[in-house]
Amino acid sequence: MTTIYHNPRCRKSRETLAILEERKEEFTIIKYLETPPTEEELTEIIKLLGIPPLELVRKNETIWKDNFKGKELSDLELVKIMIENPKLIERPIVIKNNKAVIGRPPQKVIDIL
Repeated sequence: MTTIYHNPRCRKSRETLAILEERKEEFTIIKYLETPPTEEELTEIIKLLGIPPLELVRKNETIWKDNFKGKELSDLELVKIMIENPKLIERPIVIKNNKAVIGRPPQKVIDIL
């Protein structure tokens, strides 16, 4: 089963969802702004992506610039910040068979399908 962490207001997220639909993938949609991942879930997602937590942060968001930019933060602190402020999580994230990818550009999702 494929999972997409989706924001319906994001064009890249909608384009990634369209790719899943075109390929007739069975998938689960998690609207992560409404249902943020737990600390354990986000830590696992970061592990599957193979990136440090900072690379998953949307650094152009006002929340980041006003509150966290330039601060020394541990990986755990970054995870907690993203959980408390899910708007900071880069999107969309697609997971399938213990592999994950950020759909930027949306075509990157094809790599794990």
